[in-house]
Amino acid sequence: MSIAYFNGDYLPLDQVRISPLDRGFLFGDSVYEVIPSYAGEFFLLPEHLERLARSLEAIRIPNPFAPAEWTALLTDLLVRNADPATPDLGVYLQVTRGVAPRDHAFPADARPTVLAMASPIRPLPEAVRVEGVAAVTAEDCRWERCDIKATTLLANVLNRQEAMERGAVEAVLLRDGKLTEGAASNVFVVLDGRVITPPLDASVLPGVTRWRVLELARELGYPVEERGVSADELARAGEIWLTSSTREILPVTRLDDHAVGAGLPGPVWQAVHAAYQAAKPGAQVRTPMQSGGSA
Repeated sequence: MSIAYFNGDYLPLDQVRISPLDRGFLFGDSVYEVIPSYAGEFFLLPEHLERLARSLEAIRIPNPFAPAEWTALLTDLLVRNADPATPDLGVYLQVTRGVAPRDHAFPADARPTVLAMASPIRPLPEAVRVEGVAAVTAEDCRWERCDIKATTLLANVLNRQEAMERGAVEAVLLRDGKLTEGAASNVFVVLDGRVITPPLDASVLPGVTRWRVLELARELGYPVEERGVSADELARAGEIWLTSSTREILPVTRLDDHAVGAGLPGPVWQAVHAAYQAAKPGAQVRTPMQSGGSA
C-alpha cells in the first residue's frame, strides 16, 4: 500500500479520510499538480511548484508552504514510497480551500487541505513507440480559465471518456475552429518542418512538459512557433504530439480515423522524444525499454 501525505501526516493511502464538508469535495474548490520523478529524483520540480503557486494565487488560496518546504515534504514522500520494482513515480498533489460549512462564498478561517500521493509511471509500451496512438477531435466546452490547474475537470472527463469509447487515447479540443489542447494534455503539430503549439492564454494550461518540449525542439534546431492552429492545419499536420507530465510525449498517428502523416511516429517526434529521455534524471543508467511515461 502506498504512503500518502495528508495535512501533516504520512499514512497509508487507504487510511486517508477527507471530510464531506471539504470544499474540494463539495465545489471542486481546489488545484492540483502531477509531478514526475525518475530513479528517485524529481523532474522539473521547481517549475511544477511555480505553477502550483500561480494556480493557488489565481483562486485565492494561501500557499501552505514555501518552495523549500514543499521540496522537503515531497522528497520525504518519495523516500517513503521507494520500491526498486517501480523506480519512477508520479506524485499527485492537491490543495483545497479546506473544510467549512457549505456556502459558495469563501469561508473566513478555513485551513487548506493538502494531499499528496504517489503512483508508478509505467514505461512507454514498445507498440506506442512503433505505431503511435489514436486521438479524436471534440468541441472544447470547458470553462474559460483553463490556465488554472483546477480540479473542476468534468468537461475533460466527458471528453476523455468519449475518446476512449471511440477507440482513442485522447480528445483533441477545438474552440471556434482553433486548436486549444487535449482533455488531459497539451498538443503540438509539425507542419512543413515547424513545431507549432497554441499560445498560452486562458484556454490553455501552461504545461511544464510543454515548456520543456519547446526548449528541446529549439535546442535541436527546429523552427518553433507558438500560434493559433486551425482545424484545417490540424487535419493536414505531418505529426501531432500530446504532452503531459507522466505520459511525456505521445505521437498521434491517427486522428478521427485518418492517418496523421505517414501513419507512424515521425522523425521530429523521434528526435525530441530521444532528447527528452536523455534529459531525465537517471537517464545514463536506463536502457531504451526502461525510459518513457505511461500511455
